[in-house]
Amino acid sequence: MAYHLSSATIRFRFANQLRLLTHRRRISYVLGIETSCDDTGIAIVDTDGRVHSNVLYSQQEFHTRYGGIIPPRAQDLHRARIEDAYKRCLVEADIRPEQLTAIAVTNRPGLPLSLLVGLRFARHLARKLQKPLLPVHHMEAHALQARMEHISAISFPFLCLLISGGHCQLAMVHGPGKLTLLGQTLDDAPGEAFDKIARRLRLYVLPQYRAWNGGQAIEHAAQSALFPDAYDFPLPLAQQRNCNFSFAGIKNNSFRAIRARERLEHTPPDGIISNYSDFCAGLLQAVTRHLMHRTQRALEYCLQPANGLFGDASPTLVVSGGVANNDVIYRNIEHLAGQYNCRSYRPFKRYCSDNGVMIAWHGIEQLMANSAENMRFDYQNIDIQGAAGFRDSSVEDVTRLAIKCKWIRPLDHLRGTASDA
Repeated sequence: MAYHLSSATIRFRFANQLRLLTHRRRISYVLGIETSCDDTGIAIVDTDGRVHSNVLYSQQEFHTRYGGIIPPRAQDLHRARIEDAYKRCLVEADIRPEQLTAIAVTNRPGLPLSLLVGLRFARHLARKLQKPLLPVHHMEAHALQARMEHISAISFPFLCLLISGGHCQLAMVHGPGKLTLLGQTLDDAPGEAFDKIARRLRLYVLPQYRAWNGGQAIEHAAQSALFPDAYDFPLPLAQQRNCNFSFAGIKNNSFRAIRARERLEHTPPDGIISNYSDFCAGLLQAVTRHLMHRTQRALEYCLQPANGLFGDASPTLVVSGGVANNDVIYRNIEHLAGQYNCRSYRPFKRYCSDNGVMIAWHGIEQLMANSAENMRFDYQNIDIQGAAGFRDSSVEDVTRLAIKCKWIRPLDHLRGTASDA
């Protein structure tokens, strides 16, 4: 007959393990599981930030054919791949399941059908191995990822710009589970806007962009622009002195500009406008300027003596999420931060997009910050949340102050020099 330890006994033993970890500097291993959208990622990371294995199965090629993510099919593909990803992860790390200290899993926010696959698999492993289960906020994991690579340089608190296919947020990060929202998108996310605009532009008819996401294709096409200022887009929310974002206007103006050019050139239904590179350059400039302006106001807010949000720490800005891969955007945000004597970081490019490493690292951050008190053994009480915000919000305070900024000029996207925009 199988013998099962009680939840209280397991928690007591785990508390002792953590005490040993604290006093002997024992290395702990956390398994991270990520299935919030269309990537199945499982990784093992230790308390020194070493990545022992990182397995990622992407569904991008499948969903690109249908013009967007189909949640039921995404769930099916997660189910088909998650067991194999776990086995591969253990083999690559050369670690036995019993050596794991905890299981970390994304449970919010994301596509509910996708989140369910990861959470159910994580519950199964946690019960089988009698390990604590660490629920992870997906966007928090993005925010903390750069600390794995620069933990001696990035201390709490720091400002974070989160830009991805589903989110756009500015937040002060005080630790795992301790984020304060300063601003967020009111409609589309930048990655979502890039994907929709690239599809309407029909960049996919060009062989080199057929398997790329919209952001990658637009950034690459912009490099070939002959007249990067040929398209000029109105700046969103120019009259609102807060840190919120909006990309719906840029998207709709893009659609109108594409349609006008197609009519002028009599572009066939399966064709693309002749100056698509110029269009992509103008679009990228518009998105970059908008991100810079809202981030600049967030920096002004955080650096105000009355707020003192950076405390005694050196002002630090982290840019994370899939869109942080964009070198044009990151280089301009880095340039902006430098004007405020603020250091800037982003995760390694391979960890900017969704992956299991960031989930495992968030689990490590929880172990280091929370000791044993928040380690969860009540597996059934951990559930998914399709939508989830941060613990605190200062959005109203930022809006109330209505900080006026003298805008920092963006860099020239091709030559890396200051422009007059």
